[in-house]
Amino acid sequence: MIISFSCQQCDETAHVEIEDDATAVSCPFCSHETQIPTGAARDGQIQRCVLCPSKELYVRKNFPQQLGVTIVAIGFFLSCIPWYFHNWYGTFSILFATAIIDLLLYSMMGNVLQCYRCHAIYRGLAGLDDYEPFDLEIHERHRQELARLKENESSMRARKETSGAEIPSVPSVSDSQ
Repeated sequence: MIISFSCQQCDETAHVEIEDDATAVSCPFCSHETQIPTGAARDGQIQRCVLCPSKELYVRKNFPQQLGVTIVAIGFFLSCIPWYFHNWYGTFSILFATAIIDLLLYSMMGNVLQCYRCHAIYRGLAGLDDYEPFDLEIHERHRQELARLKENESSMRARKETSGAEIPSVPSVSDSQ
């Protein structure tokens, strides 16, 4: 399996291939090593995220959103030319053609598994039909948790600066166990 993740130490996006029996994931940029919890991956299936404590994962298409938006934007701008000349058939032909190209590319792409909490992406897994698709409620819960942690950390830093006392740092959401 191939894991794409943002390193906790250097914030670089790393793409690492690991085997089922691996015990750690190492960043290729800074060599920071994250231990893989026992039972995180079994029989080629991911039971929980190997980089963070989350068990909430979802399936999505392995389709670059920027590419899809670019195709649709090009179609929109190209369709403005026949629209200006009142050529309705040309306008809608361009719009439908770019939408079909976008749809064909989307349908040809495979699926990936992604963690709600740390946004790690798992490629090359079999049996992705066992996982649920994206759920906005779960995503929002994780987004608000991250916002609260950042707010608490900044308020603790402000109190530390005013009082001069040593206050321990709040662990970030992407910290592993």
